[in-house]
Amino acid sequence: MTKGKRLPTLGEVSLVLISFVVIMFLFIVQFGFPIQLALLTTWFVIILVGLRIGHTYKELQNGIIKGINDGMEAVLILVSVGALIGTWIVGGIVPSIIYYGLPIINPSIFLLAAFVICAITSLATGTSFGSAGTAGIAMMGIGASFGMPIPLVAGAVISGCYVGDKLSPLSDTTVMTASLSKVNLIEHIKAMLYVSAPAFIIAGGLFLVTGFFFVDNSGSIDQAQATMAALGEYFNIGWYMLIPAVIVIILLAMKMPSIPVILFGALLGSVWASLFQSVPILDSINVLYAGGSIESGVVFIDQLLNRGGIVFMLDVIILILFALGVGGLMEQTGIIRVICNTMLKWANNAGKTTLSTMLAAFFGNFFGGAAYVSIITGSKITEENYDRLRIDRRVLSRNTEAGGTVTTPMVPWSDGGVFMAATLGVSTLAYLPFLWFNFLVIIIALTYGFTNKFIWYTNEEDESIKYQAN
Repeated sequence: MTKGKRLPTLGEVSLVLISFVVIMFLFIVQFGFPIQLALLTTWFVIILVGLRIGHTYKELQNGIIKGINDGMEAVLILVSVGALIGTWIVGGIVPSIIYYGLPIINPSIFLLAAFVICAITSLATGTSFGSAGTAGIAMMGIGASFGMPIPLVAGAVISGCYVGDKLSPLSDTTVMTASLSKVNLIEHIKAMLYVSAPAFIIAGGLFLVTGFFFVDNSGSIDQAQATMAALGEYFNIGWYMLIPAVIVIILLAMKMPSIPVILFGALLGSVWASLFQSVPILDSINVLYAGGSIESGVVFIDQLLNRGGIVFMLDVIILILFALGVGGLMEQTGIIRVICNTMLKWANNAGKTTLSTMLAAFFGNFFGGAAYVSIITGSKITEENYDRLRIDRRVLSRNTEAGGTVTTPMVPWSDGGVFMAATLGVSTLAYLPFLWFNFLVIIIALTYGFTNKFIWYTNEEDESIKYQAN
């Protein structure tokens, strides 16, 4: 540390963490204040600790700015997806997907179908946000038409979206985790398959069984037909309405940059709204920013489809900026380093090392508010332990994804949690119990660690170099 500064003590770190939890509880549960105010208040708690241990306010402000800058790509994606959701709804693209999906998918297998369809979409595109904003919204509409519990449908959708976000070579979190862990991308994906494949199969079985035995399908056909009639009356439905979705998926699969591709897809939605939905050209362009207003006469359709536009994401963006600022302050004040040092002393075997990595990654989501932060904390806080115990870094990268990427939608104020809740119209705590794929990934990864199954060791201290990214 620079002269005049010191690392915070464990007591000071505990004070910050306890204050964070207390502030969250009081503001959200007791007073009903927005999460944004709770996060902003937490800034000042950390700033006071930072000033106490020798930092200047300017240094702490720079920490906030750095933290926000590290997560700026997620903010830009949110802006892009907000614009896309708005134009794809008004342009009839999402309604057409719902319309054609209703007669094809049987209600009893719908949950499995939603899980698999969203998994395929996310694997092909590499983005959980984009998958939820397109295929996810369509699945929510179909599920509601079948009379299924909306939180359960959201759980199937989000579970599927995070299959690809965790496994796709096109996913930014997958690439980032491999890079920070110094593991070859393909080797990283292969290592994750040991966890993700059984989690996918078990989760798929659970969604299938739930669809058969625990969902009341009575009257679902009538409701589905009423939905199709309302959509057909309000929108111009046709196969050509699906062209923008096909184009976006193809471009993302070709490894084109996600932000311009999503924005291009949003622009296509405006064009489709003008060409096929009789929306004036200026109004169709304004939808990119302001979203649209749907009055179909069917209450749940209006609730589902009255969303989108950049404005729709502003509250989410502010929340994420404040959360990223918390993460930046914790990095600047050395709180993360103190936690790292504590974990290094405690984790002396594969099981504890696995748990410490997953806790460190979850810490990034809980206190840093973003998947990117969780990947940094998960990989960097515990990497020394893997080298010390000669555990292959493929295990590090796999555990980082298990504790970071898949736990992102579980935290109400993280970028993933806020985005999924806003996009699908279901609160984080409502869909949380149904994130079966995500929970299974965590359970299986921990089981491997404490049973020493599929934990690879290096023979030489520098052997892991051969796994480093080119």
